[in-house]
Amino acid sequence: MTDQQAPRTLEDTVGAAVLATRGVAFLRPGLAGLLRSSVGLGAARGGAGASGVRVRRHKGSEGLDIQVYVVLNRGHRALDVTRAVRSAVLDALRTEAGDNGSAQIEVTVTGVV
Repeated sequence: MTDQQAPRTLEDTVGAAVLATRGVAFLRPGLAGLLRSSVGLGAARGGAGASGVRVRRHKGSEGLDIQVYVVLNRGHRALDVTRAVRSAVLDALRTEAGDNGSAQIEVTVTGVV
């Protein structure tokens, strides 16, 4: 797996874990996903983590910077859901990449439906 493929695979893994978290309606669609849906090409082809998850490697180290953008279901406390999302991401990283907690995870709520 190349350095460019690794973050994409992790984005898909993280995206699936986030979507399975109670209170998460969906990942925020990225510009490409919005454009595809507007011209009738359907959902983003890049997998579960293609739009609302960004994974970047720290320069000069093995750590990761992970940004997650979610839209919540109404009736769920944002604080509780963001904590659950962070835990789900850490669990997914431990399982998929053997990460021992060196990732910096930022969860941003972009809306409520």
